[in-house]
Amino acid sequence: MTAAPAFTPVILGSDICTYAMAREFDEAYGVRSIIASTAETGAIAHSRIVEHVTFTDDRDERALVAQLGRLADRHAGERLLLLANTDWRIRTLAVHREELEAHGYIVPVPPLEVIDLVADKVAFARRAEELGLAVPRTTVVDFAGADRPDWRPTPPPDDLGWPVIAKPAVSADYENLAFEGRKKVYRIGDRQELDDLWRRLREAGFRGTFVVQEMIPGDDTAMYSITAYVDRGGRTTLLSSAHVLLEEHHPATLGNPCAMITERHDEILEPARRFLEAVGYRGFANFDVKRDPRDGRWLFLEVNPRIGRNQFYVHAAGVNPMTVLVADQIEHRQAPLQVAAAERLYSIIPHRLLLRYLVDPALRAQVVRLQRGGRRVHPLRNARDRSPARTRYILLAMANQYRKFGAYYPRPSSDGF
Repeated sequence: MTAAPAFTPVILGSDICTYAMAREFDEAYGVRSIIASTAETGAIAHSRIVEHVTFTDDRDERALVAQLGRLADRHAGERLLLLANTDWRIRTLAVHREELEAHGYIVPVPPLEVIDLVADKVAFARRAEELGLAVPRTTVVDFAGADRPDWRPTPPPDDLGWPVIAKPAVSADYENLAFEGRKKVYRIGDRQELDDLWRRLREAGFRGTFVVQEMIPGDDTAMYSITAYVDRGGRTTLLSSAHVLLEEHHPATLGNPCAMITERHDEILEPARRFLEAVGYRGFANFDVKRDPRDGRWLFLEVNPRIGRNQFYVHAAGVNPMTVLVADQIEHRQAPLQVAAAERLYSIIPHRLLLRYLVDPALRAQVVRLQRGGRRVHPLRNARDRSPARTRYILLAMANQYRKFGAYYPRPSSDGF
């Protein structure tokens, strides 16, 4: 553990990333994090390193801010480091930054105008291309006028081909929308499927923008993740990359990696750094990148204005990201750039299940080598926070992965769908 000025982390949410951040604070500084959410999920239940605070509403902007204000009043005089890991919450913190800071919170999120730039997949793609980053071909459908009887969606260009990928241009506009068949990302096989998606979105009341992109070949193993941190002075102080092995396939979490190998890929780390510093970014960022098997190009799909659900791979690769955050926000210290590059297997699914989906012999051999060498990590498997109840939850959660993959992705496919 290292010494740091006294502070208390306040983390919104209750998923595996929330626990991972609390674990990183505990390991680095021995501090107990406050986790605020509407429910105490299995990921944080029975934990000795967190204090759970129940919020009655964390989906309404004003209600969330009001509850944070009351929480701060109970911790008057403490330095409260406020963190979140969903697009909607991050944007809410940016909108209400001054009010939250008046309550005593430190709010390490990007400026609102930068969030709006990077969270909008259309604006991101435009700026990325200007800075020399390759992106997939994209067309935009704006639902702002969808209440009008004569509204018609813009058709994708004929040469985009089928299938295509469709997803919300701004995740925060879509995060709380509910309708039958809702997914994070859609693989669309033909015009009829696309028209059906537009109809369902319109009827559900969606009035944001959707993007339709060319589908880049390759299964989950063509995907890569980048995690970065930019300090208050605009300098990148953390970079890490990981090669995705398998993604989740449940409709609600489609595209979230569940197994990765940490590897240093300067071909994508340097463009990511260049982009973040050029747009005036601050705080954590998480890029999704896909390597086109046809020509080897690295295509930047999007950047999320947050640390990312599976950020514990950065810690596994050698740098605790919370120490980078604390150096900047609490210690006000200019830290040098750290690149987390140790080779590790990050996996939240059973080993045998993972091997079932790896068809590349070289990747299978690499995974087996890391597993046998004891270089596999799972954020919930924490020797400092072990109990029979937590061990039971982890075992049940791992077993449940067989059910989920059996239902939504029973066998590997060439395109990951």
